[in-house]
Amino acid sequence: MIPKAFEGRLRLPAIAAPMFLTSGPDLVTTCCNAGIVGTFPALNQRSSEGYADWLDEVAGRLAPDAAPFGINLIVHRSNPRVEPDLKVTVDHKVPLVITSLGAVRELVDAVHSYGGLVFHDVTNIRHARKAAEAGADGLIAVCAGAGGHAGVLSPFALVAEIRAFFGGTIVLAGAINTGAQIAAARALGADMAYIGSRFMVTREAMIPPEQKRMMLAATAADIIYTPSISGVPANFLRASIVAAGLDPENLPPHKEMDMASEAKAWKNFWSAGQGVGGIDEELPAADLIARMRAEYSAACAALANDPFR
Repeated sequence: MIPKAFEGRLRLPAIAAPMFLTSGPDLVTTCCNAGIVGTFPALNQRSSEGYADWLDEVAGRLAPDAAPFGINLIVHRSNPRVEPDLKVTVDHKVPLVITSLGAVRELVDAVHSYGGLVFHDVTNIRHARKAAEAGADGLIAVCAGAGGHAGVLSPFALVAEIRAFFGGTIVLAGAINTGAQIAAARALGADMAYIGSRFMVTREAMIPPEQKRMMLAATAADIIYTPSISGVPANFLRASIVAAGLDPENLPPHKEMDMASEAKAWKNFWSAGQGVGGIDEELPAADLIARMRAEYSAACAALANDPFR
């Protein structure tokens, strides 16, 4: 189901994923004003004070009819900013909080105290059940092929298993670039789509031009899935691993995740999903969303006329 807080505020059932070192106020506000949920990681600002400044900036740039915005909190024992960033989040009454690497009831309760929603990233059923037990309002099924900390399960498997026990919002992530693919996610049983890599190749994304060029040149075969970079399995561009002086076929052994070195890892090794082969140009985010809306409408109309329906 689409959350009641989102009803009448979305022009497309989609969330622009919070991408480390990529998403900022420009991308978030453009997405929200164009009718989808825009998000950014709290850690994209170097301090909790800077994070608070970004929240103020976003709030001041949203149109009256804008879609809700959200932020991502990394709930991991090695992240020293969990508590101060949560306080800032509660003080600013952020509408949507996306949690990763830890589902904590106390955090959910804190966000619920002011009427906010909590969605949690999951890659398997065990994590999904734990997040549901913690009171999450939505589960983001991060399936095979997604950028960042992705899972290995097919969306056909993961979404169906989650829906069997979870009545909240299900968001599907993994190689989604077009409005037709958003419609496919809905047909599959998800309520919304979660789109990351495609928004990296937009004018508002904060990544360097050479990273965008590398993504435009890449195909699914150029994506390496490994835990060696950050300690948690994730998808990275092969060319960025080579550029950093490493052999993609002989990466260092798995290490434990440590937030102290996370920023350096993601700055030097560039993540992307398997959908890079479907990205062929850089666009302003508003233009991309307008195209997705047209594609979504066309896909829904085609399904309505399907002779096998």
